[in-house]
Amino acid sequence: MVAFQDISIFQFKNYPAQQFHFDERIVCICGKNGIGKTNLLDAIYYLCFSKSYFTRNDQLNVYKGLQGFRIDAKLLWQSEPAQVTCILRETGKKELQWNQQPYEKFALHIGKLPCVIIAPDDIALITEGSEERRKFLDGMIAQINPVYLQNLLDYNKIIQQRNSLLKSLTPHQPVPHDLIDVYDNQLIPLGDAIFKVRNTFLADLLPKVGGFYQEIAQVDEPVTLQYQSSLHTRPMGEILQNNRQKDIHLQRTNGGIHKDDLQFSMFDQPFKQIASQGQRKSLLFALKLAEFEILRENKGFSPILLMDDVFEKLDEHRMHHLLQWVCKQQESNIFITDTHVERIKTHFNQLNQTVQIIKLD
Repeated sequence: MVAFQDISIFQFKNYPAQQFHFDERIVCICGKNGIGKTNLLDAIYYLCFSKSYFTRNDQLNVYKGLQGFRIDAKLLWQSEPAQVTCILRETGKKELQWNQQPYEKFALHIGKLPCVIIAPDDIALITEGSEERRKFLDGMIAQINPVYLQNLLDYNKIIQQRNSLLKSLTPHQPVPHDLIDVYDNQLIPLGDAIFKVRNTFLADLLPKVGGFYQEIAQVDEPVTLQYQSSLHTRPMGEILQNNRQKDIHLQRTNGGIHKDDLQFSMFDQPFKQIASQGQRKSLLFALKLAEFEILRENKGFSPILLMDDVFEKLDEHRMHHLLQWVCKQQESNIFITDTHVERIKTHFNQLNQTVQIIKLD
């Protein structure tokens, strides 16, 4: 079990200095838009992943006009008290500590505090390009499989190096095939290993997504999901070799697991082309709940669940079914934001569920 007990936020986003204490398993954070509800969720997310969910630039998370920030939380972890701290120094150096002991590698922390977040812009998982879906998939597996995470970090680093080499080539320059071979020989085992894990993992995930979709939407709609990868038909080495001339011409690596995608279909047609807004939202929540369930099964305890502004995104019918399922997870520490206190009270009274309400002014 993981449960946050309190969190201290110093110079993070719109919080100059503030502390919150959490008394219940389910915490609802209420207030007007722009008051800092999402920033509080992001502070919790930061302690789980050592980064913001909403921006890659750490400096953008610092309170305006100041330098550096600190986020510190006390929690129960596997029934034992624990403390997690993340500090961005004025020099730009970032530190991550567990029980006041610094991590040498932040990757060692990933998965220690498993977490699922649902935010308004996540609809991009359905509507935007393949990068969004790979990011979702990789973030999920990384919390379960540290070897996968390290392989992915190494693969992405080598792809960047290979692409930098390709971009540096001029039309009249001899192609350094020997150097490209060095990069390829490093990429091949990594790409094959990453594909194998993804393929096995998705065989378990995809049926769960379909089941949750039916449960949330409460309709019999044949939504199917498929893992698309060129490695289904050819190994990584063959893909790199066959694409080499194209890579040299376009100055980037055009084939490999960094091009994988998830395809969603309904009635045998592309989902995003025919689905209504309600259907897209149902699929989004189904993906996130399937992620939650996968993490729970693999970790042996429920992950933290962060739900930002979900009441504005689902109709009453879908919202009720979502909350009903969430409340069944008796161990999950849940944080929900909303603009209306009374709406929160009404929903959870109907479910006979005790919640803590934090009002931000």
